[in-house]
Amino acid sequence: MNERIQEKLSILADAAKYDVSCSSSGGKRKNENRGLGNAEGMGICHSFTEDGRCVSLLKILLTNYCIFDCAYCVSRRSNDVKRAAFTVDEVVDLTMNFYRRNYIEGLFLSSGIFKSSDYTMERLVRIIKKLRTEHKFNGYIHVKTIPGASPELIQEAGLYADRLSVNIELPSELSLTTLAPEKNYQEILTPMGQIRDGIVQNKEEKALFKKVPAFAAAGQSTQLIVGASAETDHQIIKLTDSLYKGYGLKRVYYSGYIPVTDDARLPQVTQPPVIREHRLYQTDWLMRFYGFEADEILDPAHPYLDLEIDPKLAWALRNRHVFPVDINSADYEMILRIPGVGARSAKRIVAARRFAPLSLDHLAKFGVVLKRAKFFITCRGQALDAREYDEQTIRRQILFGAGSVRSALVTQQLDLFAQAS
Repeated sequence: MNERIQEKLSILADAAKYDVSCSSSGGKRKNENRGLGNAEGMGICHSFTEDGRCVSLLKILLTNYCIFDCAYCVSRRSNDVKRAAFTVDEVVDLTMNFYRRNYIEGLFLSSGIFKSSDYTMERLVRIIKKLRTEHKFNGYIHVKTIPGASPELIQEAGLYADRLSVNIELPSELSLTTLAPEKNYQEILTPMGQIRDGIVQNKEEKALFKKVPAFAAAGQSTQLIVGASAETDHQIIKLTDSLYKGYGLKRVYYSGYIPVTDDARLPQVTQPPVIREHRLYQTDWLMRFYGFEADEILDPAHPYLDLEIDPKLAWALRNRHVFPVDINSADYEMILRIPGVGARSAKRIVAARRFAPLSLDHLAKFGVVLKRAKFFITCRGQALDAREYDEQTIRRQILFGAGSVRSALVTQQLDLFAQAS
């Protein structure tokens, strides 16, 4: 690799690290006609940063030149950073050479917007089309589509990419107008709707015809920046819920705001809100796999997630009137809501109790975290008298262990004694 390409790669791979919307789940493109690569199985390789972000091994921007001046973006027009741009052939050659050396198993491709949305999107499409048609590359490809690009280019991109994504970036149109005045929600939601409709149409055509070209077979995703604007967690998860239900997204990714500019419109923070980001991912999981509605997890009276405990436990502590749950008679949906019980454990419980009543020992073998669950269940008459403990005592035991509960109970008794005196 010559010095010029190596320098470009260093600049454009570094600029791409702020985009966390990168996943290969769902890619099933097979290797046919003696092509190169295969997206089925493991798909694209991943690397995980210290704060939990998932980074693909070849994750690059086509360019970090950009005509937009979004306050939160490192590639913003007014930011004084070193600029670079790949040619179409350079990205193709890098992908092929890195794959042959077993450095990567796929490509995540995004770009700053130079000249216009269509001009940029057309080059992204040329790259993936050349990889697929000329080089017979069958590895996983994820393309970040450009807001404002023409429907024809979005349609063509879906024929060659496994996954498409359009980043919303900010959780409300007001924040987008304030921090990225050259963008608007309509230009973001329109291609989302087009991709959704294309995926649905492709499934319908496949049901009728044997050979139909795939269209974004691994679905679409988006990214929300957390902490750059003033939206509450309740607003964020309500938006997330509407995206899953209205646009059929596979994933919504959350990116804790990292200060990359000194723009006065942005909050002054010393480190990204990693714990908040993690809690939002846990909430996202509850909505997708545990049957929770956004308004159950948070509401206007509780607009922010508890950073100390996970959202499922926080919900259970706020709704203690629905507990304890009888593990031998409750339905699957209710068992899923018990803190310490995962989806796999809940299925095992429902399957096993058909043959014999379950005990606490059985639950431990099924993978139930009894440290959490024991406050919310009854099992063959076995249960803690959790009602004797207040919410803070339960929190303390779960966080710090039984010794903390004993200390808390002693403290409560001393307080009562002091009051009586």
